[in-house]
Amino acid sequence: MGKTLYLECYSGISGDMTVAALLDLGADRKVLEETLQSLPVNGFRTEISRVKKSGLDACDFNVILEHDNHDHDMEYLHGHDHDMEHDHDHEHAHDTEHHHDHEHTHAAEHHHHDHEHVHEMGHHHDHEHTHEKEHHHLHEHRGMREITEIIQGSEMTDRAKKMALHVFDILAHAESKAHGVNAEEVHFHEVGAIDSIVDIAAIAVCMDNLDITDVIVPVLYEGTGFIRCQHGQIPVPVPAVAHIAEDHHLKLKITDIQGELVTPTGAAVVAAFCTSEKLPEHFSILKSGLGAGKREYRCPGILRAMLIQTEPADAKLTDTVWKLETDIDDCSGEVMGHVLKLLMANGAREAHYMPIYTKKNRPAYTLTVICKETDRENLENLIFAETTTIGIRRGKMQRTILKRELCTFETLLGSATVKICTLPDGQIRCYPEYDSVAELAERNQISFHEAYDKIRGYWTTER
Repeated sequence: MGKTLYLECYSGISGDMTVAALLDLGADRKVLEETLQSLPVNGFRTEISRVKKSGLDACDFNVILEHDNHDHDMEYLHGHDHDMEHDHDHEHAHDTEHHHDHEHTHAAEHHHHDHEHVHEMGHHHDHEHTHEKEHHHLHEHRGMREITEIIQGSEMTDRAKKMALHVFDILAHAESKAHGVNAEEVHFHEVGAIDSIVDIAAIAVCMDNLDITDVIVPVLYEGTGFIRCQHGQIPVPVPAVAHIAEDHHLKLKITDIQGELVTPTGAAVVAAFCTSEKLPEHFSILKSGLGAGKREYRCPGILRAMLIQTEPADAKLTDTVWKLETDIDDCSGEVMGHVLKLLMANGAREAHYMPIYTKKNRPAYTLTVICKETDRENLENLIFAETTTIGIRRGKMQRTILKRELCTFETLLGSATVKICTLPDGQIRCYPEYDSVAELAERNQISFHEAYDKIRGYWTTER
């Protein structure tokens, strides 16, 4: 059985913070490094180190680009060529570049990632390149087709490849909306693409290595104000993050911190992997990890990740219910149908009736209701008021139930609600809710059976 991950995003979330937090949780560093080396991409190396954030020991994951050491972060996704807009990168004075942290590269994967310390150490030699070499290097682009070829050409597991491409697909669709182009026209800038490919691939490898199947993210804390990009000033949350939050129903909590806390990659990771927005009322922490961000805001700049457990996988739950029962031989079918509807609307866990023959050989019905103690008296009164019965039998019953949880996620048909049940042997089963299946079947003009199978299949392949 897979593990449950809780992401505590009080300082937002970015790609590099997520990788670092997963490494701190115990993802195999050697597996990650060997897999990243298999990516058919040149011009980068990675560093994994320990840093102090507000006095706390945290893991730091850094992608260092060999041909470009200043603060490009992820050169933001865009849907058109803007070659001429890079000229000013080398026209600013050295001191000015340091002062502005190169935010004009577009804070997209401005990644919390800023590469600020790399910038301070390596900035001087960046300007020794000729303009022609820099220009050629900075203006090669990669679209989703090239990204897919890179991911598929690596030694990542099939599951990790699927995870990584799912994140990229969410990013591409969000950027297509932001820039008003088709998703196929969205291109990743050459420098930024390497950065984002490595971050997203690393996240997928670590998630797969830790065998994480469920991710809980109750809320994303985000900053406010404006940030500078190549095209001018844009509001926080940046458009890509806003579109991802809209499309995938992410909960944002806007703080008064001036700056961007949630990057597009961070938002896409949450959208791709989040299976629940609600923490269990009671849980134990198996292990926790801290991932460091690069930018210095008023908040600590850390992503805390926890592997949690609510109870052993094979634990079964028990509770107490009441069973109400009465035989009715002088009510019409219309009345019985109406009563069932009222019972379910007023708290009954289950209600049904069966045809019987009574002692006087009269055709009749046995009405059975399952309910909780708090609803018992109200439901008894309803039965007396709506039927002709003059007596109700009742019994207190113990029952054994499987652990279950209602979960809503996005599918190709639309937003679907399912019941996730854990069997005693640890297996997990998905049961789509009737109302959700019926709605999506009608909306997509397909049969109920087809909609049911598609929802179950999507949950199995995309989780």
